[in-house]
Amino acid sequence: MISIENVSKTFTLHNQNSAVIPVMVNANLRVAAGECVALTGASGAGKSTLMRMIYGNYLTQAGRIIVGELDIVTALPREILQLRRETLGYVSQFLRVVPRVATLDVVSEPMLAVGVARDTAHERARELLTRLRIPERLWLLSPLTFSGGEQQRVNIARGFAHEYPAMLLDEPTASLDVANRETVLSLIEEAKQRGAAIIGIFHDEAARKRACDRQIDVSVYTPRAS
Repeated sequence: MISIENVSKTFTLHNQNSAVIPVMVNANLRVAAGECVALTGASGAGKSTLMRMIYGNYLTQAGRIIVGELDIVTALPREILQLRRETLGYVSQFLRVVPRVATLDVVSEPMLAVGVARDTAHERARELLTRLRIPERLWLLSPLTFSGGEQQRVNIARGFAHEYPAMLLDEPTASLDVANRETVLSLIEEAKQRGAAIIGIFHDEAARKRACDRQIDVSVYTPRAS
C-alpha cells in the first residue's frame, strides 16, 4: 500500500550561500495493508522528514514514493490533494482548523469531504469524541478554545473519522493519560484490522511495541560525513 524506493532528500540553506545539506539517501520501505511500521532513530535522523515527504509536504531529490497507485514524487498538486482527501490520513501533534468551527464539524469534515451524509458523519464524530472523553458540552464550541490535551484528542478523532486506507501518525499517544492512550491504541488496532497501512513515530516504547508490527531505524539512511 505504501512503497518508498531509493528516496533521497536534501535541504538548501539559501541564507548560507545556498549550501546543500543531504539528510537522507536511498531510503527504502514497504508497508502492507493491515501493517503498522514504526520509524525510529535519534532526534534529527529524518523520521519527520520522511513522513512529510510521504504526505507531499517536502519534495524529494530522487526515488519514488507510492501510496496506493500514486507516485507522490511526480504527482500533480490536485492529485496529492485528492489522495489526502480519500486515501492518506495524517494525525499530527497539532490541531490546525478554521476558527469558530464547531468541534463536531471539525471531526466530521474528512467524512463530508468524501461524500458521507451529514447525519452519518456527525454520528461517527460523536462516537469518537465520546471515546476520547471530550465532554458533550464542548462539541458545539471551537476546539481552538480547548486545552492542549483536548485539542490533541480532537485531532485524533478527526484523523480516524474517515477510514483511510493509509495513515501517518506523528506521536499519537504523546502527553495522553492512561485511559486516552488506551483508546488511541485501540483505534490503531481497529484501523489495522480493516486493512489500513500505517507508518508512525512513537517515542512511547510500550505503545510502539503494542501498535507496530516492526520498526525501521531511519538513521541507516542518514548520509555519513566523509
